Amino acid sequence: MEDQIIYQNDYVVNSWKELCEEVYQDSWKPGMGRYRSDYAFRGLSDSSYQLKNSFLRNCGSRPELEYHLLRNFRKYSLSKEAQLSGSFWRALVKAQHHGLPTRLLDWTYSPFIAMHFATVNTDKYDLDGVIWKVDFVKANRLISDPLHQKLFEEKCNAFTIEMLEESIHKLSDFEQVMGPNQVAFFEPPSMDERIVNQFAFFSVMSNPTAVLDDWLIEHPELYRRLIIPKELKWEVRDKLDQANITERVLFPGLDGLAHWLKRHYKPASDLL
Repeated sequence: MEDQIIYQNDYVVNSWKELCEEVYQDSWKPGMGRYRSDYAFRGLSDSSYQLKNSFLRNCGSRPELEYHLLRNFRKYSLSKEAQLSGSFWRALVKAQHHGLPTRLLDWTYSPFIAMHFATVNTDKYDLDGVIWKVDFVKANRLISDPLHQKLFEEKCNAFTIEMLEESIHKLSDFEQVMGPNQVAFFEPPSMDERIVNQFAFFSVMSNPTAVLDDWLIEHPELYRRLIIPKELKWEVRDKLDQANITERVLFPGLDGLAHWLKRHYKPASDLL
C-alpha cells in the first residue's frame, strides 16, 4: 500500500449511473454545441495507489539509469522494429508499450477504459478503486515555451510526437526545455491495435523520478478522483463486459483472450 495522501478532490460514487454522470461532468461545450471532454482518465484497482511512473517504481531515485535502460532497449531490439530507428520519443513509447520502466504514465481519453482498469483485477475486489480525471488541456497550457508556443501555433490541446520531437531531442533535454517539475500530455503514434483500441494517451514529467500526485496537489483545479467503492466493483465490471470493454478487445490476441476468459469464468463466490 502507498503512503497515505489526503486528496482535496475525492468524490465517492454510489451507483453505476452516478459514475457515468461524473466521468462526463463538464464535457458540454456550448460554443461547439457538442460534448467534448478535456479530461484524461486513468483507472486504478486500489484507490491508495499513487501516480508513480514505472521507472521510479523500478529504479528508485536513480535518474541516471533511465538513459541506460532506453539505450540498451534500442540496441538489443531487432532491426526490423522500424519505430526504434526514429527518434528517442518513438523508442520511449515503444518501450513503455512493451513493459520497460519509463517516465511515461498511461492515460486514456475513454472513461470506460479507465473503469476497465479500475475493475479488471479481481484480486483487488476487497479494496476501493479510483478513476483519475485530469484536465490535460489546462495542464498543457501551464508548460513553458517553446512547447507552449507549439500548442498555440498548431491550435492543439495535446502534443503529438512530432511536436515534441522538434524541441526535445534526447533525455537530457527534458528539464532544460520543459522547465523543472513540468508535465506534458501527448498522443502516441498508432503503433498497433492495442494503442488504438485503448484510446491511449501519455503524460510525461520533466523529472523522471517525480510523482505526479505531488504536482497535481499543487494544482487542485486540474484533477478529480472518483472513488469506486469495493461494493460497486462487480456491477461496474459486469456492465463493462456487456458493453464489450474487455481484455479481448483492449489487448488483441491470444493473451488478451485468455485473460478475459480467466476472469469471465471466475465465480464471484471465490472473491467473497
